[in-house]
Amino acid sequence: MPNNSLEINSADLHARLQAGEDLQLVDVRQPEEFDYCHIPGSLLLPLDELPRRAAEIRAAGPVVLICHHGVRSAQALGYLRHRLAHTNLLNLRGGVAAWAAEVDPTFPRY
Repeated sequence: MPNNSLEINSADLHARLQAGEDLQLVDVRQPEEFDYCHIPGSLLLPLDELPRRAAEIRAAGPVVLICHHGVRSAQALGYLRHRLAHTNLLNLRGGVAAWAAEVDPTFPRY
């Protein structure tokens, strides 16, 4: 699990989005999970496609990696940080499950 400096919680993410901050949201779940629910504006980039599609993740400006509970997005962060030297990454702690619990009670859960 990444340390806290590499994480963002759902309330902070929501506040930054509401403030209009330019964040790239990258959802690393599978297409059927993304189709069921996702944070608006997210790019679907399944974890298993990350090595060949990494160029779609910007190298400058904050990037928030998202999954169901924060495990796959933490794996994506590790890969991008250690293999490709990205330093602009944040993992959404608790994933979309935390977003549903803490930010949007109408957000679908699974």
